[in-house]
Amino acid sequence: MSFVAIFFAGAFLCNAMPHLTAGLRGEMFPSPFSTPRGKGPSSPLVNFLWGLLNALIGLALLAYHPFTPGVNVDSAALLVGVLVMGAFTSVHFGRVRREGLF
Repeated sequence: MSFVAIFFAGAFLCNAMPHLTAGLRGEMFPSPFSTPRGKGPSSPLVNFLWGLLNALIGLALLAYHPFTPGVNVDSAALLVGVLVMGAFTSVHFGRVRREGLF
């Protein structure tokens, strides 16, 4: 069942990227702590901390459920986690920007 943990590791690591980069660039970006939740702007510091937490969770999952990269179920699970989170966040934040909430 470690492929489930590896799936979530991929999702957390993918979600860490936009928050870390926004925070490190000093830009506002939506987070779960914004108003409205996930749509309004959050400060760069909040985004950096949220991104760091996501990265730490993803790395902790990989530390407790290590996998060997290659053509195998665990690698596929990691990539599917990244794919699912990446597709969801790209659609979500695209909608938020179009609606002018952020």
